[in-house]
Amino acid sequence: MDRIRARVPFGVSGSAEPVKLRTRKSRLYSKKPAGWRERGVFGISVMVFSVIFRLINCFLVQTSFVPDEYWQSLEVSHRMVFKYPLSCGLTAGLVTCISYLIFLFYVFKPLTCVLKYGYETWEWKEGIRGYSYPLLFALLYKILDLLHYDTVQLLILLPRVLQALLAAFADAKLYDLVRKWESPDVAKWTYFCQLCSWFTWYCCTRTLSNSMETTLTVLALCYYPLHGTKTQNSWKYLSLVSLAVVVRPTALIVWLPLLLHHLWREENKLKLITQQGLPVAALTLLCSTLIDCIFYGKWIFVQWNFLKFNVVHSVAEFYGTHPWHWYFTQGFVVVIGPHLPFFLHGCALASKRHRVLLMSIVWTLLVYSFLAHKEFRFIYPVLPFCMIFCGLSLVKLRTWRKPAAGALVALNLIPALYTGLVHQRGVLDVMGHLQHLCDTTDPQSSPSPEVLFLMPCHSTPLYSHLHCPIKLRFLECPPNLSGREDYVEEAAAFYADPLQWLRMAFPYKSTLPSHVVLFDPLEKDITAFLDGNRYVKQAEMFHTHLPEGRVGKKILVYGQ
Repeated sequence: MDRIRARVPFGVSGSAEPVKLRTRKSRLYSKKPAGWRERGVFGISVMVFSVIFRLINCFLVQTSFVPDEYWQSLEVSHRMVFKYPLSCGLTAGLVTCISYLIFLFYVFKPLTCVLKYGYETWEWKEGIRGYSYPLLFALLYKILDLLHYDTVQLLILLPRVLQALLAAFADAKLYDLVRKWESPDVAKWTYFCQLCSWFTWYCCTRTLSNSMETTLTVLALCYYPLHGTKTQNSWKYLSLVSLAVVVRPTALIVWLPLLLHHLWREENKLKLITQQGLPVAALTLLCSTLIDCIFYGKWIFVQWNFLKFNVVHSVAEFYGTHPWHWYFTQGFVVVIGPHLPFFLHGCALASKRHRVLLMSIVWTLLVYSFLAHKEFRFIYPVLPFCMIFCGLSLVKLRTWRKPAAGALVALNLIPALYTGLVHQRGVLDVMGHLQHLCDTTDPQSSPSPEVLFLMPCHSTPLYSHLHCPIKLRFLECPPNLSGREDYVEEAAAFYADPLQWLRMAFPYKSTLPSHVVLFDPLEKDITAFLDGNRYVKQAEMFHTHLPEGRVGKKILVYGQ
């Protein structure tokens, strides 16, 4: 007994070592709730389901939204990578060649003795767009080029697949954030609302800078110090916010209330600014500026140019204006769609810790309302914030939850499928039709094809969807940057008198294009030109049920 007492010192405090119990490995004994890797949808993890869902999303969006999804990304990326030999001298640009050799010597071909083909819009000529976002797709293009898999189908598809994968990752991270911040039920219904959103379906897989901005905003929010979260990481969220601002400088509008709120709550404000905020912002801006200087071939500060042209000089107003209340009466209503009543209900239920997200949403709508040029996609980055409030609403509905969820699916499915498969698909279908012009087996025996697009400027993509160096021409519409009072852009001059413009542009039959592409309302105005030069209608493609202005229901292709 004495031996037992010596080994097990009952009643002795302070001197005895604590008894260590064996750790239970079963999930039943785990204090940590299962994360998005464990919790699944239909028996698979949230991440895998998100990837499958967004890939299906990618393949079921076959329409065009706005020209920027090509002209500010894929067209620029294509021009960065694919070039054709041409004898040249030092006039090709010594600075640019040296920059290529230093920065991307074996990635992109030096500009000596090569000629790019493609077209740069006025934004790139004036230096208000950054190359960081197109560089992502340019690297993808370069890999395909090196592997000799640069088919036009892969050049069109893979950038959108990449965007879909990033969107899927953001969806899964949003679920994970809300699960830790709120509860598994709120996370489940927030995730449901995110996947149901017709506008997210319509935009998230497109190669728009707004799509990347939204993805980075969601990822940054996952590391932001929200009340009650333990996943905060200032370095990570500030880095992601900086990247979002590089991709699209207006991302700062969404994040300004959140950044100020973080600063207000932070105890050591000076440390946050000097040891985290400024270093991250400076490093990101330096890398972005270096990339822009390399590809522009000169010293340039794109962010300042963007601010100067769009805010100070209001150049964006050239592309249309809306009344100040447009976002509140039309824009936000359309973007959030059938989720609107659930969002409003969720706002009424929101607690004090949710106010920072609500403040960011309202602030973004107010700031954009003061800008004359307005578009639906500008407020896309706050849509995931709204889904959190919709999730709060559905959790509280209880009895009406299933009928409400069914209504959300049905009411979002119709616009998602219509806008993704039907509305404005003609501009992409016509580029697929024109791809056969690239299959000329013997260019010396027959003249090289030339295509003239008599459509509102930038209606279609160009070389990123053809991938061959045939001659393409379209009506240009740069804004009046020179300040001339008598300035008329080319597209406006054409539509003022189409026949006169065609006579001046093509005075001789030898200069005529081999193919003409136009919207059907223009056909009657230039019938004399088409018949007089023996053009024959070769194809007719559906474009939209809702024509507007100079855009018609159908696209016509004429050829000689």
